[in-house]
Amino acid sequence: MTKAEIVAKISDKLGIEKGDVQATVESFMEEVKSSLESGDNVYLRGFGSFIIKTRAEKTGRNISKNTTIKIPAHNIPAFKPAKVFVEGVKSNVQVK
Repeated sequence: MTKAEIVAKISDKLGIEKGDVQATVESFMEEVKSSLESGDNVYLRGFGSFIIKTRAEKTGRNISKNTTIKIPAHNIPAFKPAKVFVEGVKSNVQVK
């Protein structure tokens, strides 16, 4: 599902113009992004958490030059779904 499809579904369900829904969805995503960039996690009860994970420093390989390189420690954004969310997906989605 794309952002445009989400906007269309919310617009149809609530009877709000697509432009207003799109602005709301984009504003939500921007707030989550800016919160994570400032170092704060975002918790949405019953849905999940947008969190910052720290990756440790590790040694990698540049296979084209056959040399080792150090990959520095860094942070990445991640999503951790709530238990209710996970259970709903497990019980309603067929295994492919």
